[in-house]
Amino acid sequence: MLWPGPVSTGQWDTEQPLRPQPAPGGPQRQQEEQSSGKTGQGLRLLPTERALTVLHVSLHHPAQDPDIFANVPARWQHDTSPLLVGRSLDAHLRLQLPCLSRRHLSLEPYREKGSALLTFCLKALSRKGCVWVNGLTLRFLEQVPLSMVNRVAFSGIQMVIRIEGGTSLEAFVCCFHLSSSPLIHRPQAEETDEWESTSQEQPPPSSGHWAPGHLGLLHGPSLPSPGGGAETQL
Repeated sequence: MLWPGPVSTGQWDTEQPLRPQPAPGGPQRQQEEQSSGKTGQGLRLLPTERALTVLHVSLHHPAQDPDIFANVPARWQHDTSPLLVGRSLDAHLRLQLPCLSRRHLSLEPYREKGSALLTFCLKALSRKGCVWVNGLTLRFLEQVPLSMVNRVAFSGIQMVIRIEGGTSLEAFVCCFHLSSSPLIHRPQAEETDEWESTSQEQPPPSSGHWAPGHLGLLHGPSLPSPGGGAETQL
């Protein structure tokens, strides 16, 4: 069973340039920002957007090369289709790293059975490497549900995702900011040649769980497993 929703394209917010920022000042500061409606970049959501789920995404790369994040917006509103991360021109979050796959990973929203809120899972789409998420290592087409605070590492990039829940099932908002300090004090996600058996990376097959502009009703998030087969539609 699919829940209908409007098809909309994400929109860049280019009014404020994205610049590296110091690491967050602690839980108290984050709580103050959330209560005042501000994001990590000092952006304020419009009153009509209060019901949208907001993903506060912090990014860091040790090279401190501004070209890596040159195409990262300060704010991005997206429908309920998977949000793609990679170096491809069709990636919603495009990062300029040669070792990154064209479609490296995706953030996929869904609704758990019995819940009125959006939930997210992260799926690895790269055949070349792996993605480290909250202590778990994901390989090609493996996925894991996200919690309220998530630490992600891949191809040298460190990412912290904080989810601020909302009631809308039609769209969500990502607010990005760059950190000049490391976000994760652990080794980077391991890169291997195990998945380089094909000379040309093929686009990932459609999971069939989410169509653009539609939100699937699922039993719940799946544990890491190839192909995401544990996700079952009602």
